[in-house]
Parts: sequence; structure tokens; C-alpha cells
Amino acid sequence: QVQVAESGGDLVQAGGSLRLSCTASGLPFDVISMGWFRQAPGKEREGVSCIGRSEGSTAYVDSVKGRFTISRDNAKNTLYLQMNSLKPEDTAMYYCSPIPSCSVSLALPKYDYWGQGTQVTVSS
Repeated sequence: QVQVAESGGDLVQAGGSLRLSCTASGLPFDVISMGWFRQAPGKEREGVSCIGRSEGSTAYVDSVKGRFTISRDNAKNTLYLQMNSLKPEDTAMYYCSPIPSCSVSLALPKYDYWGQGTQVTVSS
């Protein structure tokens, strides 16, 4: 049974930083691409970033390029998202999920392996 658990969200001021974590189980983590997604109130879920099985393949939505960094620790089955220079528009529930492959389209996966998410709130 595939399970993911996101953590690390918090309330921060604009310009601040957060590091999100996602722990996955029930899947061969080291050979699976992973993605971060977010959903703001009243908006559709969107792709934020993804990473291939190795850290050599990554992609970011334009709005976070240069501010967010995705990484993974295959030994710990853990995915990370370092978020710097946070803006109020980054406020959302953040989710991780396995994905078929990492590409610039950052398409939502057809899998239904979503965790509970972790809330990021950025105050102005």
C-alpha cells in the first residue's frame, strides 16, 4: 500500500523560508519520480516541482523558479522542498505524490496517492 506523509508547513512572514518533507512507503522510492503540488483556497491543484529518480532531473513552475529547490534522499525515502523568499501567493496546502516521470508540464498524476498535505501560510 502506497502511503505518503507531508510535513513542515507553517505560518511565516513574507521573505521567510520553510523546508517541506515528504516520506513515502510502499513503493520503490529510489526508482520513482516524485512531485510537489499545491492547492490554494478556491483554486485547482497545480504542479510546483518534480524530480526524477536522481537529482539530475528537476522542473519548477515559473512562479517558484529561483526560490524553491527540490531534492530527495533515497536512503530515507524522503522528498524535500526548500522554499525561500516566500510570498503571500505561495499560501496553499502542499502535497507530494509519485509521478510517472518528471517533465516541465508538471501534470497532476492519475494516481490517487495523495497524503493529508501540509499547510503553508505566508503573511504579508
